[in-house]
Amino acid sequence: MHHSSPSPPRRAHRGAAAVEFALILPFLCFAFVAAVDFARVFYYSIAVNNCARNGALYGSKDQAHALDTAGIQTAAQLDTVNLDVTKVGVTSSTDSSTSPNYVTVTVTYPFTTITQYPGITSQITLSRTVQMSVVPATPTFP
Repeated sequence: MHHSSPSPPRRAHRGAAAVEFALILPFLCFAFVAAVDFARVFYYSIAVNNCARNGALYGSKDQAHALDTAGIQTAAQLDTVNLDVTKVGVTSSTDSSTSPNYVTVTVTYPFTTITQYPGITSQITLSRTVQMSVVPATPTFP
């Protein structure tokens, strides 16, 4: 004897899948946009870090380079591949105005997310400070 249970029509399964997809779609979209924003902030923070490092490397060459604030700013902005150069802030300082031992470079960049999240600010300032030793002047002997 063969007993078969009545199975629901296939359309009911398709309808249930469509409802489930409609319920999960907003969450999937939110997760995708959040992942893109996280990747963007990570990328821009690496770029800001590289800019600060490049400026500090330029300033650490010797004491004359350490006091060249325009050169430090130019060196820092050379690595702004996908950043808006007009928004990149570069400041530099030394521990002495005559014979510096250290040069400190700070780079800032305003980052704006793609979308606004509830309870989270949509704009943050990425900042990185790098301090390097200045190569001491080599004495010249007669």
